[in-house]
Amino acid sequence: MIRHACLAAALLASAAAHAGPAAPGTEHHAFHEALALSIEGVGPVPPDPGNRWADDAAAADLGHKLFFDARLSANGKVSCATCHDPAKEFQDGVPLAKGVGTTDRRTMPVAGTAHSPFLFWDGRKDSQWAQALGPLESAVEHGGSRAQYAHVVAAHYRRDYERVFGALPDLRGVPAAAGPVADPAARAAWERMPQGQRDAVTGVFVNVGKAIAAYERHLQPAASRFDRFAAEWKRTGTQPKDVLSADERAGFALFVGKANCTECHNGPLFTNNEFHNTGVPRRAGLPEDHGRLPAVAGVRADEFNCRSRWSDAKPGECKELEFLAPASAAQERAFKVPSLRNVAERSPYMHAGQFVTLAQVLVHYNRAPSAPAGRTELRPLGLSAAELGQLEAFLRSLSGGIDAPAKYRSAP
Repeated sequence: MIRHACLAAALLASAAAHAGPAAPGTEHHAFHEALALSIEGVGPVPPDPGNRWADDAAAADLGHKLFFDARLSANGKVSCATCHDPAKEFQDGVPLAKGVGTTDRRTMPVAGTAHSPFLFWDGRKDSQWAQALGPLESAVEHGGSRAQYAHVVAAHYRRDYERVFGALPDLRGVPAAAGPVADPAARAAWERMPQGQRDAVTGVFVNVGKAIAAYERHLQPAASRFDRFAAEWKRTGTQPKDVLSADERAGFALFVGKANCTECHNGPLFTNNEFHNTGVPRRAGLPEDHGRLPAVAGVRADEFNCRSRWSDAKPGECKELEFLAPASAAQERAFKVPSLRNVAERSPYMHAGQFVTLAQVLVHYNRAPSAPAGRTELRPLGLSAAELGQLEAFLRSLSGGIDAPAKYRSAP
């Protein structure tokens, strides 16, 4: 992706300036890779052209409150934090996310997603604010409607909202529950509303997403022991022996070498932010999941994408969407490459929690089984049990917690 490619190019140039040419499999190559993977390279959060309040402090404060507010749900029991629990690295630790119902996929982590051009396991949203709106109207996540949420804002957040976005529209005559959702009564109520009233309600709904995104931009992964290892190596020019254990250092060498993990998990967030079919097995009892394949058309047609009338982007600013390649058979059952930062704290793994432990994930990659649909991109690695253990040890060194202002690390 463009944003990732620019970042990667800058990192490699920086690494090259320190390390010079690096032959694969050598100490010089490992040094080069350590610099490229270091959290120092993350840099500032990139701008979001679709959200002119993305870096507004008052918007972030409002988004923080909305993120934890269970009134933004059909049953008054589900908030964004239900699945994105700050005590669990802003995820939930269960195979399938549970809101007012149970979803078909695993909750993805929030930290660092401001650097990602496409969101969700299939990339069907192209911004944090658009992503925030999806669960709010999902029948199995928050289960509510945009009219309901507009009324919640008017009743409980009027002053905060109007400080950021200006005057709320007149909601007199707006049904308590109405929106283009699965619930037949709410949908029928929505269809009876005049277009101007629907637009006014949708405007409030969109601003809820933009406020939540402004908050989420403050949630970033923090430095880990691996980053201290990379920083010390850069400072002294010698691989330090007292930051990572021998097994962790051996796992790092495998990660950037024989195991070929950096093919997808590269850059300072340990992800290329792309989509790959890695032969992950189906989870029994779930409908067929085609991953990225249908989502390409979905994000192009999305009501809230970067080029929509609800976006604040100017012409020419939606490069990711503009240059999005057409869907192809290669995207069958391709899923988002998640960041590996804090990965040891985020069991279970894969898009539907198919694997309980990191060891199981590594065995899968080592064996490279055929894909249930489409074609896996994996090839057998031929790693020994000892090498798999070393890789796991290295992955555990990537745990550093969340970097965010203290007030944003818990409920307001």
